[in-house]
Amino acid sequence: MTDFAYEMISQSERLPNVGIIVLQTDETIESDLRRLLPPEKCNLFVSRVPNGTEVTHETLGAMADEISGSAQLFPRNAHFKGVAYCCTSGTSVIGVGRIGELVKQGCDCDAVTEPVSSLVDACRRRNISRIAFLSPYTESVSAHLRSVLAEHGIESPVFGSFNEANDSRVAWIDRQSIVDAAKSLGVRDEVEAVFMSCTNLKTIDLLDEVSQAIGKPVMSSNSVLAENLLQLVDK
Repeated sequence: MTDFAYEMISQSERLPNVGIIVLQTDETIESDLRRLLPPEKCNLFVSRVPNGTEVTHETLGAMADEISGSAQLFPRNAHFKGVAYCCTSGTSVIGVGRIGELVKQGCDCDAVTEPVSSLVDACRRRNISRIAFLSPYTESVSAHLRSVLAEHGIESPVFGSFNEANDSRVAWIDRQSIVDAAKSLGVRDEVEAVFMSCTNLKTIDLLDEVSQAIGKPVMSSNSVLAENLLQLVDK
C-alpha cells in the first residue's frame, strides 16, 4: 500500500450548508428545494422526521418529540446557515419558537425557519395582508393554521380545501385539481394573493400559471420556504 498526503478544502472554499427536516410521508419538498436552491450557492442536506399518516392536531403535535433526533442525523461536524422544519400545519401546532429550540438542540445552525415564518415574511415584503388559502387538509387542521397567520396580520377570508386527512395521498392530488381550486379562490375581490399550503402538495410548477390567470401573486409553502432559506444563505 502507498500512503498519500492530502490537503483539506479550506473553509473559505466551502459552500454554506442548508438543512431541511422533511416529514416521513412527504414526497414533494425535497425535489422542489433541490430545484429552487441553486447548487452553486449552498449544500443541501436532508433528514426525515416520523409522522402519522393521518393529519390531526394530535399527530402534528407529536412530531415535537422527534425533531431534535432528526436534527441530530445531519452530519455531526457540519455547521448550517439555516435549517428548515418542513411542515406548515405542524409549525402552527408546535409553535415557531419551540421548533427553533428543538432543531438547535440537535445540530449546529445559525437560524431555524419553517413555512409559517417564511409566509409571514413573504407577505410583508409584498405588502399582502389578505390571502386566499388553499389547503389539502381537513377544516379543523386548517383553521388552527389560519388563526396563527391571523395573529401575524395575515387574514384568509377566502378558504378552500381538498379535505384530505391522509398525508400519503396529498402528494398525488393532480395538477388540474390544484389549478382549478386555486383560480376559483384567487379571483375573489377580497383577497390580494393566493397561498397553497402544505409542503407535500405539488405546486411549484403551477404558481406562474395561476398567477397569470388571476393577476395576483401566488405562493406556496415550498416557494416561500425556498425564498427564506436563500435569504439565510446570503446573510
